[in-house]
Amino acid sequence: MFEEGRKFLKSNWEVLEHFVSDQKKGIPRPDFEKPVPPGTFLIDLPMVKELGTKTIAQAINDRKSHRKYTNEPLTVEELSFLLWATQGVRNVTERATFRTVPSAGARHPFETYVYIRNVENFEEAIYRYLPLEHKLVLHRKDRYLREEIIRATLDQEFVGSAAAVFIWTVIPYRTEWRYGPASHKAILLDAGHVCQNLYLACEAIGAGTCAIAAYSQELMDKFLLVDGVDEFVVYLAPVGKI
Repeated sequence: MFEEGRKFLKSNWEVLEHFVSDQKKGIPRPDFEKPVPPGTFLIDLPMVKELGTKTIAQAINDRKSHRKYTNEPLTVEELSFLLWATQGVRNVTERATFRTVPSAGARHPFETYVYIRNVENFEEAIYRYLPLEHKLVLHRKDRYLREEIIRATLDQEFVGSAAAVFIWTVIPYRTEWRYGPASHKAILLDAGHVCQNLYLACEAIGAGTCAIAAYSQELMDKFLLVDGVDEFVVYLAPVGKI
């Protein structure tokens, strides 16, 4: 039962010795982020790179998972800070983006969606973060989003009490384009880097989060309207004031 799982955990970079990647074949690299149709209304975010009073040492020491949140809303500045901390772009070149989190080969295979329930000046909806522009785009509105995400997270009620839920999908080909069959363990390691930054950034602003890996793949993919093949949910974390 465990053999395949343990095999996945092991390094397999030797498989690349005779593997010719799409990058080496000269196939154009995949987009750094999912495009939006021309003329789409984009929501500006303030560029906030520092909030709170805790030192990094204090944030690391205090870090823990929180499953109870107050009704205090997140501010737009706090939301912006959390998005920047988890996927903010420092530099863009023709071949890569360099961000606030590490990623194998700087491939950054994730898209960040945020189910917003209680953020100042935002209506309840699902938004997608555009890291290159540091903006949000409305992704989906529906009357029953709270009920849907609770059901999709296997009835973890506290998820529905968060001010916002960060949901990361993966587009595997962004990493596969370079690393082929060695990509998939690296992708999950990258997801851990992203969520740890969220934990520390939350500590800095007096908020809490709780990483969630227990969810229905089918229902979470449906929640975000992604195909479940070329893009699918890989991780999520609710955020709220504590």
